[in-house]
Amino acid sequence: MTKIFMPLCLLFLAFSGFVNGSMNKKEKNHDDIKLFELKKGDLTLKVTNWGATLVSLVLPDKNGNLGDIVLGYDTPKAYTNDTSYFGATVGRVANRIGGAQFTLNGVRYKLIANEGNNTLHGGPRGFSDVLWKVEKYVREGDQPLIKFGYHSFDGEEGFPGDLKVTVSYILRKNSLTIIMQAKALNKPTPVNLVNHAYWNLGNHNSGNILDEVVQIFGSKFTPFDNNLIPTGKFSSVKGTPNDFLKPQIVGARINQLQKTNGYNVNYVLNKGKLENKEGLKVAAIVMDKKSGRVMKLSTNAPGLQFYSANFVKNDKGKGGFVYQPRSALCLESQAFPDSVNHPNFPSTIVTKEKPYKHVMLLKFSTKVPHAFSQF
Repeated sequence: MTKIFMPLCLLFLAFSGFVNGSMNKKEKNHDDIKLFELKKGDLTLKVTNWGATLVSLVLPDKNGNLGDIVLGYDTPKAYTNDTSYFGATVGRVANRIGGAQFTLNGVRYKLIANEGNNTLHGGPRGFSDVLWKVEKYVREGDQPLIKFGYHSFDGEEGFPGDLKVTVSYILRKNSLTIIMQAKALNKPTPVNLVNHAYWNLGNHNSGNILDEVVQIFGSKFTPFDNNLIPTGKFSSVKGTPNDFLKPQIVGARINQLQKTNGYNVNYVLNKGKLENKEGLKVAAIVMDKKSGRVMKLSTNAPGLQFYSANFVKNDKGKGGFVYQPRSALCLESQAFPDSVNHPNFPSTIVTKEKPYKHVMLLKFSTKVPHAFSQF
């Protein structure tokens, strides 16, 4: 009787301790979730160390009125319950991995599926759902910045190897630079880090983005199957609703995309003129006619996911405003989805000798680009 009772007692205590320990850890993590502000001229950026998430970006419109152009929540702790990846740093591998598995150097790695049979945005506990360490923080001055760090352990969500990851947000005059870096510490591993900000240049609470004008510098896209997994082929945008080589109003052809209820497509970015010495090329330009705000995205990434917030529904955000489908644009510079299973796609494998660096430069103005003057 005693031999039976003692193990049961120990089991109960162990379970009780585990539960209480998890709760205490969770409470501690929630207490450690903070909001950080950067300010440069008319730009004010807020981020949180939960998911290294971009919370808000406030800047003036053509009349000088300030507004927040990023969808999100009132408090940083609210992001722990987010299911839309508002402003999050997504990884270890953003977008989808077909079948939640891949083979690397002869080893088959099985991941945790969280979208049917596939892995989306790194799995159920990706980089958007962890607490990051603040490594450097300069609130104001010539170059306000914050640098977050995270150590992803070997086997996390099924991915191989320890990975040291950093994300930096840097404000300069009328611009925001996001730099994502990763270093494999002991094993080769796939990496594709993305910033998942939802942009509405008219203000986060101004309604849908169907009247915004977009230009995307990608002549091809990667077609996908019914599960949004790339087929491995490349298709021309010509003659399709995906053609934004010349500026187009978002809502003009969006209803032709019944399969995805809007835009949710990866573009193969053209190898155009470099924006600067860092090797960045212009990927997309967005203009909101009413506010006059213009955003230009440049990057060193090979692809760009254009997503029109198709699955956002009844999501209560800042100030109690309820976000609905097509209430924002995501312009996610990235590697191609499911690259690890397509040898003809640019490689996403990172090694000790080959670290990862992804740069996004976002420039803001109220000056209408020449190509947009007809709108």
